[in-house]
Amino acid sequence: MSTIIGAETTAKVETQPRGKMIAYWSVTLLLAASITLSGIGQLMRYGGNVELVTNIGFPLYVTNILGSWKLLGVIAIVVPGFPRLKEWAHAGLFFLMTGAALSHVFANDYGDYGFHIILPLSYAALNIASWALRPKSRKL
Repeated sequence: MSTIIGAETTAKVETQPRGKMIAYWSVTLLLAASITLSGIGQLMRYGGNVELVTNIGFPLYVTNILGSWKLLGVIAIVVPGFPRLKEWAHAGLFFLMTGAALSHVFANDYGDYGFHIILPLSYAALNIASWALRPKSRKL
């Protein structure tokens, strides 16, 4: 005869390692700050943004469109919730930054030491890192 005296079950709660969470927020906030400053610079046409756009043959109103998209993308990435919107925002920022780098390449406008290519590609790399390090709550 066997009797069951008690059954104890424990649920393992999977938590993200603290280091990965710190890395995620560090990269995401660095990305958000740099894209925000870039977007504000384009909207206000600060620091050579006019020459940057006109040298590659784009009309000046493009700065308003790109600056607005950047700020909306940053809001989508930083605000909690809305995981699908975050996926779209990361994709949009990636295409925006790689498109900027390619636009400068095709226009032979590399800037000093390739700055017009390196900067947008570094933003794209930060974007990929932020996306890859995101917590489970921000995944689809």
